[in-house]
Amino acid sequence: MKKTILVTSLLLLLFSLNVAAQDTEEQLPIGQLLEADAKHNLDVAWQYFRLRKAYIAVLMRTEETMAAHPAFTKMDEILYLSGMSSYYLLNGKGKQKIDLEKMSESDREKFAPERLKEDALAYLAQLIDDYPDSKYADKAKPVLKKLRPEE
Repeated sequence: MKKTILVTSLLLLLFSLNVAAQDTEEQLPIGQLLEADAKHNLDVAWQYFRLRKAYIAVLMRTEETMAAHPAFTKMDEILYLSGMSSYYLLNGKGKQKIDLEKMSESDREKFAPERLKEDALAYLAQLIDDYPDSKYADKAKPVLKKLRPEE
């Protein structure tokens, strides 16, 4: 009898906590939820970038964030990570190697050297144009000059 009461009480407590958590999520404006999700993606992308040198994974996280939340408050960091990851992949750096022969057709196009260069140029140029005062813009300028030696 005591076990039944204890289990029932525990189940009721868990259910009420779950309902309270759902109510809190429902009350948050969608902008705050998107911002929190984008911040999480950014944190994970930085871990992939710094610790694992997993530049393909960085691109997956940053592209998801750009598509889902284009007004993210830290878009300068997203553009920097995207541009640098594309640049590093172009130069064969990182722990995730690109084997175009084993990739799907869409991935072959996405990770082709000319496409990686175009993406790196686009991301870094957008960073410098849209966020000229960002500390990441200063870091991007020398890389952009390497990608565009004629300028």
